[in-house]
Amino acid sequence: MNHSNRTIGGRLLRNKGAAFGLIIIGAAIFVALTAYFIAPDPSPDANRMIVEIGGRSPGFKQRFLLLRKEKKQVPVSFWQRLLSGKEDDYSYIPINSYAVKGDSLIVEKFVDEGVAERGAWFLPDLRPGLEELPIRTRVFWLGTDKYGRDILSRLLVGVRVSLAVGLVTVLISLSVGVLLGSLAGYFRGRVDEVIMWLINVIWSIPTLLLVFAITLMLGKGFWQVFIAIGLTLWVNVARIIRGQVLSVREKEYVEAARALGYSHSRILFRHILPNVMGPVWVVSASNFASAIVIEAGLSFLGVGVQPPQPSWGLMIKENYNFIITHNPMLALAPGLAIMLLVLAFNLLGNGLRDALNVRV
Repeated sequence: MNHSNRTIGGRLLRNKGAAFGLIIIGAAIFVALTAYFIAPDPSPDANRMIVEIGGRSPGFKQRFLLLRKEKKQVPVSFWQRLLSGKEDDYSYIPINSYAVKGDSLIVEKFVDEGVAERGAWFLPDLRPGLEELPIRTRVFWLGTDKYGRDILSRLLVGVRVSLAVGLVTVLISLSVGVLLGSLAGYFRGRVDEVIMWLINVIWSIPTLLLVFAITLMLGKGFWQVFIAIGLTLWVNVARIIRGQVLSVREKEYVEAARALGYSHSRILFRHILPNVMGPVWVVSASNFASAIVIEAGLSFLGVGVQPPQPSWGLMIKENYNFIITHNPMLALAPGLAIMLLVLAFNLLGNGLRDALNVRV
């Protein structure tokens, strides 16, 4: 078994497309786990709004005055920050210039293009116990959206949604599809007819329409979307498992297991399924990619992940107007991210197909 796994892994890594896909997926997983530590905006959902600098192009630089918030933020642990980020301790005030006069800091606050206003703060109030001025310059490598949020930060945090929806969808589709497909293929007869009728009904309904119906029934939200997508992608898995079980159930080792008096559940789950799962892993990679695209489409249409939680589809919706104006990258960046991640899972699926030598 271990030798077989090493052989399959070697074939997979020798496939250049699959190796590239694994690199992209590995990088995406790393980013998802460390998003709030590597993102320029580590606030929850990367939702630091600075409306004065909304809709800026990639590479935009801005100087800020950092004002400590009146409400003291509760310290968070490492695990809390890993999961949900950390609230900002400061308010970010965009400024054009500043000057120190005596014990006061005079700034020219940026309001809009060509519009500014002057402000003054007492230095001891701004930097108690600190020698340096609370002035910072930030670079927005991918620009800012219409609310002034950092696109790069929301892109990094948004990878969590895409990977999570793919993972939950694959788990649901595997659980439902493997169970129903194996029952239909093993018992045949009336059980097969009922399950195949259900499969054909689900198969006849457009996936997006079915997801809409389930989403509206369960309500809008993070987990509701995952469940809705998972409940629509199990059909492929069930059909493949049914066909595989039908071809294996008459094999000699299955007949021997029956002769030894083993139960149906033992024969099915310990002797048949482990030998027919190859094609399912290939379809699971395809389902992972499909789930990412469907979630992005639902979020774009407003029935998927809800703001302010970052979703690549939602980011496209919020910024697609910029495509025909001066700053198309605000919408193209999440679109390219979706394309790259979906391509990675499709390449992985192709590599698995070749490594396992299966036809799906």
